[in-house]
Amino acid sequence: MDPVRRIILSLIVLLGIVSLGTFGFMLIEGWGALDSLYMSVITLSTIGFKEVHDLSDQGKIFIMVLIVFGVSTLGYLVSSMVQLMFEGQIQRIIGRKKVEKRIDALHDHYIICGYGRIGSMICRELSTCKVPFVVVERDTEVLEKIEDDQFLWMKGDATADETLVQAGIMRARGLVSVVTSDSENVYITLTARGLNPGLYILARSGEEGTELKLKRAGANKVVSPYAIGGMRMAQSILRPNVVDFIEIATTSEHLDLQMEEISIPQDSAFAGQTLISSAFRKETGVIIVGIKKAHGHMIFNPNPHDQLDEGDTLIVLGDPRSVDSLDTLISERIIPGHTAARREARNAG
Repeated sequence: MDPVRRIILSLIVLLGIVSLGTFGFMLIEGWGALDSLYMSVITLSTIGFKEVHDLSDQGKIFIMVLIVFGVSTLGYLVSSMVQLMFEGQIQRIIGRKKVEKRIDALHDHYIICGYGRIGSMICRELSTCKVPFVVVERDTEVLEKIEDDQFLWMKGDATADETLVQAGIMRARGLVSVVTSDSENVYITLTARGLNPGLYILARSGEEGTELKLKRAGANKVVSPYAIGGMRMAQSILRPNVVDFIEIATTSEHLDLQMEEISIPQDSAFAGQTLISSAFRKETGVIIVGIKKAHGHMIFNPNPHDQLDEGDTLIVLGDPRSVDSLDTLISERIIPGHTAARREARNAG
């Protein structure tokens, strides 16, 4: 039986025995209700105080019966409570150890610092896209919500080195700092950048002027939810159909259309080719809406004769199957030494 149900049942039985003892003393000895209740309680608790009044032979027999049943029930109740506390503590310890092992096994994951409204939305989206992440939070009540949402979490201060190290910052792909305080976001960014200089850091900016401080602290990208929200609402008035299209293309809920980014890896057979010669559109059916060059320049609506290079990122639009086909095509067309050969050819020329 479940320990909680055992405790409830024991309490009910114990209450019944106390009531029975009270009425028994009233009936057998003719005592008042208070004296009878007092005698029942001290008998069941085995405190050993002197009897309220002298007992008759029938009263002594009644007490012996009351002790046998009462003490047995009380012992059962105590053992159930101990079992509940012990098992609960053991389960929490074992469960936490398992979670820590899962965190230690993470690689190329994201560390989400803060689980407020924005942080929880980020986690749900990452979970939907099956992107590994761990949440760092110090509020106990918030941690219970994360536990209910079944996300990996660890309790701690994200501004502390040891907390981020335990979250696997040296193995992480990126960190997202979305706590409510701008100053804490700056401290988290500084700490993360100091621990992992190559880490991608996305930070939340609440107040005007904080964006520059966050970038100076080492953030790769700073996002202001209020600025984005205001712009989105304005665009919904001015260009509602454009906003609807972008929402359909970028939200995971809409599975019929997907906007994704795919990188051209080193030694890719497509490096040095143009868009038209790569035949991406012909083979997969996707639309290349943009190319972010390795040096950071963004090309919108690229020309068919624009050249692809290692490190370029393609912004593609299409149904999920077509996007996956292009990703597979690019990842499979690798020629070892292709990048070095192109570099030598350029130098020779």
